[in-house]
Formats: sequence, structure tokens, C-alpha cells
Amino acid sequence: MSTPKATMARGVKPGSAWLERPDYALRQGILKLLNIKDSDVRLLILEQCRYAVDQGLHAGGAFSAAIPLVALYYGGFIDIDVEDPTRIGQDTFVLSKGHAVAALASIYAELGYFDRSVLRNSRSHESILNGHPGPILPGIPIATGPMGQGFGVAQGFAIAGKLAPYFDSYCMTGDGELQEGPIWEAVMFAGQKHLDNLCLLVDQNNGQLDISSRMVFPMPKLEAVFESFNWRVFSVDATSYDGVYSALEAFRFGPRNGKPTAIVCHSTKGHGALSDFLNKHKVVIDENLMDQEVALQSELRARRVDEFRAHYARLGEHAEMADLRSVLTARARDMHLDVSDWSQVVGPVVTGRVPPRDKKIRYNPNLLPKIDPKKQYSAADIVTGAMKQFARDSRVVSIDSDLATTSGLEAGVASADQRRALNAGVAEANMMALGEAFAALGYNTWTSTFCPFWDWKVMRRIAVGYQERLESIASSDGWLSEGHGLDLTMLATASNFETRTNGATHMANDDALVFDAIAHLKIIDVSCPRQLLSIMQWIMEGNRGLVYLRVMRTPSAVLYGNDYIFQFGKGRILREGDRAVIVSSGRGVHEALAAADLCPGVAVADMPSIDAELLLHLYDSGRLIVFAEQNNGYIWQNFLKVLYRRRSGVSGTDRVITVNALSADGSAQFIHSATYEELIEAYGLSAPKLAAKVEHLLREPRS
Repeated sequence: MSTPKATMARGVKPGSAWLERPDYALRQGILKLLNIKDSDVRLLILEQCRYAVDQGLHAGGAFSAAIPLVALYYGGFIDIDVEDPTRIGQDTFVLSKGHAVAALASIYAELGYFDRSVLRNSRSHESILNGHPGPILPGIPIATGPMGQGFGVAQGFAIAGKLAPYFDSYCMTGDGELQEGPIWEAVMFAGQKHLDNLCLLVDQNNGQLDISSRMVFPMPKLEAVFESFNWRVFSVDATSYDGVYSALEAFRFGPRNGKPTAIVCHSTKGHGALSDFLNKHKVVIDENLMDQEVALQSELRARRVDEFRAHYARLGEHAEMADLRSVLTARARDMHLDVSDWSQVVGPVVTGRVPPRDKKIRYNPNLLPKIDPKKQYSAADIVTGAMKQFARDSRVVSIDSDLATTSGLEAGVASADQRRALNAGVAEANMMALGEAFAALGYNTWTSTFCPFWDWKVMRRIAVGYQERLESIASSDGWLSEGHGLDLTMLATASNFETRTNGATHMANDDALVFDAIAHLKIIDVSCPRQLLSIMQWIMEGNRGLVYLRVMRTPSAVLYGNDYIFQFGKGRILREGDRAVIVSSGRGVHEALAAADLCPGVAVADMPSIDAELLLHLYDSGRLIVFAEQNNGYIWQNFLKVLYRRRSGVSGTDRVITVNALSADGSAQFIHSATYEELIEAYGLSAPKLAAKVEHLLREPRS
């Protein structure tokens, strides 16, 4: 028979003292239920591993993430709509430490985002459950990996959550990814933006890929670091539920103080696994060890159920506690437990195909800037004037990175709503993550920096998530519908030679070709103020995807009339001629037209985006083709791709000539400081030099 002292040692107060603390009794019941859910989630994690195509599992990070994730999703803190995960106004969650996808997928299968069968055959070509999460999996807003980028998106969600309707944004990172730079761009910005609706769970499991038992190098005390950036910080033991639960309770239900919240969850890699084999970063578990782990985890669950039953029964012994039993029964049902025997309930599937989104931006076209064909305009002039009208629609957002005077975005959007005109400072990676966040929520989002400053790694991850969205939209059993892609424009300023005297680090002669390798990116090179305005109108139609829009920095003349309508994938002949054709884009078109004035019979083609049909038409015409580009030959290299894909037995390439920023032997190179006039002279791209080149080539006999 237990003595009162023994009873107290187990953490349950006997007699009248216990009866006087119903809040304590309720809390103990909830914590015991969370322990049962802990077992359920870990068993589902093991199920994924057993039936994965490679029998592999990122075990260490998935197991250490289980307690914070279970507390968040089953503790009654996060407000989500499983039926429609895209409904604006619900709380958001980003798993920035994407390696822990097995833990999150286990919870999502149980909550009904998708069928339990999805947990089997994961990582295979046929599966929508990959080694890292992405939007092809129902309920997941973005693609994440171990690169410290997901938190920047969660921060963007929090900024959006400050606009009506209000919502909270949650995120989980690992301590390993805190070694990445972009995450600290977001931490700094979030503190300054007073995002007290942002909660970051840091899984400090003190291990990473190369060394699972410690960090590659000593980390500073994270609590002090976050506090220095104006964050509220909780330091908790994440080897049990009480501390994590208390911290989430303080964030969710306590007063907000204008500071984002970081909950540093101290744990170890693989915590909660019974075999120490699972403490590693990634493991392949053989059948014998799997059977052993599942059996022991199941036994642990049974003991946890017995512990809860004893607590539940004791409440029934006191009439004063009857209401608590009803509360715990309701909480257990919410935690997907069958209250008849406290067994796990997985599903049913609740998430269906979400409603379509209308992405068309409403505006009065009569109020857009009036362009005088006799004047010159900078891109910033056009962008600011147009955005003053477009941003009257509350779905238009801009994010600059300390180059707002060059883009014109902030001045335009802020004239309508300064809350939607953000400036991330000198933090391009964070700017891009902020843009992705708003685009994922359905906004028509514009980001901007100089052409060479875009982060390839961030851009590629965004494109991965965008592709997964398209795949889900196209799939007969996908969860996303029309309008749930991303409308994200990257306004790349100072294109081609436009950076001029800033030097090689700023010169935009290679960005288009570098980013051309990223799937789904629509690259456009603007030559004319009216063309830019038409492109902006095209983007405002919605569902345009990822647009990399290269614009000039200084003013340029107007080349097109009022009847011009931009179409992606379509070039235009601006000057007819039967002797030769100069193909260019951006300011190079202006030099080409001036060269044509000096060289009768020369046509000029403006190619803001690659027009395969026009390129083939020009090739088939038999004329001399001169690709005159103030970069490394973006149009020319795409012409070669089109030619060799669409024409067999290619000949006549001797009449295809290039004048660009490549070296004399055709190698890529960087370009040092110079004036624009010096640059076009040095590379043979001035109008007189182009005209002389064409005349010389026309006089030369061709084989």
C-alpha cells in the first residue's frame, strides 16, 4: 500500500491538497495524454522507416523534434483548418529543419491531411512524401531543407498575420541550421518588426550530420543571442512535455509584448528512441532492430496509457473532479484517441482539394502612368507610377533590400499601404524568403535587388516548392487547385551594363545565364518604358509564376506605341530589313536600332523573352543574324538550344554571329568599372561599331 510520502514522490498530491488544485490535476492529465501521443507519433515514424523505399530515416532530428511538435499540435495551441489548409486567418507552421519531416508527416497523417498509406513507400519516385517536405504533400506551404531558409518564410507569414485577418506563425528550426547566415537575417528583422505573433521552436539537440553527439563547433548560448535581437526567450527541457507545454501556453495565451518568441528546446539527437542506434543523423534500420524498437515503444505506450487511466480513475473518485474527466475526455478525442480504450485514431482524411484562388489584381487602367513617346523614363519611374494604382488592391506586396530607390517599388506600394511596402535591408536571402511567404498566401509579390545579388540557393528552393504546387494542381488527387501557384516577381535592377562604374561584383553580364538553369523561372529583359508597363499589367493578370524581370537603371527612350501588349515567349521585329537582322534585348535594342540607321537593310528584333518560333523564322530566312547582347549571350545560347532541338542536320551557322561580353575565345569573364559609353565601345556593342561589323560581314563571302 502506498504511503502519502510515496504518492507525493510520484508527483500526485494526496487528499484535500490535491482536490484544492483542479488546475494541477487537469494539467497532469493533459501531460499524460501528450505522453501517449508521443508514443503514437514515434511508432508512426518507425512505420515510415520500415516501409520507406530505402528503409532510411533521418532519425536523430525526427525523434528530438517529436516532443515540441506533439506539444504544439496536440496541446491545443495552434489554430489550423485541416479541411482547407490554405484558408487565410488560420495559424501557419513551417518545418525549417526539413530533415524532421517524418515526425511532421506522422502528425499530419493522424490529423487527416492525407491517408496513412502515404507514410509507406516514402522517398520513392511514386510517393508524395519525400526526404524533405514540400507543397506536393497536403498541408505543407513551402519546400524546406536543412539550409536555414524556412524560418525566413515563417517570419513573412507573421508579418502577413499582422494584417487582417490576424493569425500566429510557428516554426521549428534545428541548432545545426542556425549555423547558416540567412536565418540570422530573419531573426534580426523579426525583432525589429515587433512580430509578437511569431513563435520559433529551436530543437537544440546538440548534434548534426557529421557529428551526431555534438556540434561541429561550439555554439553560443542561444538564449542570450535571441534576447540581443529583441526576442522574448524561454529555455526549456525538451526531454519531457511540461516545459515545452508551459512555454507554448505563455506564448499562445499570455500577454504579447511586441517581441517574437523563441523557445529553445534542450534535448539530444535521437531523444525518445530506445535504441541508441537511432541517435545518428540518418540510419537504415534492419528488420530485427526495427521489430525490437517497435515492440519496446509499444510497451512504453501501454504503460503510459495505464498511468493516464489511473489518473483518470482517481478523478472519478471525487465529485468535485467530474468536470475535469469530461474535459480530459474531450481533449483525448481532439488528440485522436479512442476514449473507449485510449487507442490511437489515425485519420480520417479531411483535407480535400482546396477552393481555387482568384489571382487577378483589380485596378483602373486609365489611372496608370501616361507615357510620352518623346520623353525618356527610368524603370523606377514606371514602377512607382504603376504601383500607386496596382497596390490599391490589398493583395499587392513589395519587399526591397536597401535598393528601393532603384526599384521604385516601395514608393509606389507605400503610397497605398506602407504596411505592404517592406524593406529587408542588406539581406537579399531574407527578402526572397519574405517574398515567398506572401506569394504562398496568395499575394502578388514583388521583390527587388541588383541582378547579381539574388541568392541562387534560395531561388532554387523556391522554384522546387513552386513546381510541387504545380504538380499538386495538375494531379487528379492533388490538394491544391487553380490559383495556388506562386505569383512572385523578382525585379532585377541594373541589368546588363547598367551598373556601369560599380565594377565586376555589381555587373549583370552573367545572371540571366546562371538563373536560366533554374526550372520554371520566366526571364524577361526589358527594353522600353512602355514595354515594362505592359509587362507589369501582364503580371497583374495573375498566375504568372516566378518572373525574373531585368530592368535598366537609367532612363531610356520609348520604343513601343500605345497598342503594345506584352506576351511572354514573344519577340517583335522593330525594324524590317532583308540583308541582316540584329537580335538584342534591354538597352542593346536601342544600340541595334541606331546601328540599323547607319546600315540600310538591317532588321532589328527585340527579344524580351525567348521566342523559339521567331528565332527559327530568322534562321530559316537565310539572312545574316547578329546576336548583339550586353551580357554573356543569353539569347544566343538559347537560340542554339532551340536550333539543335528543332532542326535536324543543322547548317548555315556561319551566318550566325555574336557580339557580347564573352572574351575573345568565347569564355565567360567579369567586367570591371567603366562608363556605359566605354563598355559598349570596348565590347563592340556601340551603334557605330555594330553597324561597321554588320557591313563588314555582309561584304564577306559566306560558304
